[in-house]
Amino acid sequence: MHTFQPITVEQLDVNPFVKIGKDWALVTAGSAEKCNTMTVSWGGVGVLWGKNVAFIFIRESRYTKEFVDGGDFFSISFPSKDYREALNICGSKSGRDIDKFKEAGLTPAFRHGIPYVDEANIVLLCSKMAAVPVDESSFTDKNIMKKWYGDGDMHTMYVGEIIEVMAR
Repeated sequence: MHTFQPITVEQLDVNPFVKIGKDWALVTAGSAEKCNTMTVSWGGVGVLWGKNVAFIFIRESRYTKEFVDGGDFFSISFPSKDYREALNICGSKSGRDIDKFKEAGLTPAFRHGIPYVDEANIVLLCSKMAAVPVDESSFTDKNIMKKWYGDGDMHTMYVGEIIEVMAR
């Protein structure tokens, strides 16, 4: 397997609607002693506050949220379609109950002390800039609350400065 090479954000040639919304990604946070990953399909990339950023949404109930909240960094890893079952496992099972990396056949790796998924083809290493809780008063379209938050399990939006992009 080819090793990762740092690339600039300008060299990143992906469609975020496909990469995040259809192919999905893995958000990973924590330390070498303990980290966790989870599947995300909501988020994006762009420019905010004068920085190149990625933003993701994590529900309050998710174990990975504790790791993102507890640290200054997180990664967003984009594995190939060959890892769809691993993405399904990481999106449906909790790291509180199982070792998700082992169960999904994934390998945690680290760069600058930031955990990421080694099986990815593209990785965004992010420095956390903001954690914005989403609540009912956020919505101008009140149907969103009914459709997506009927159980009250709200999201927090995390905005991270992309400090490095790695690609194979």
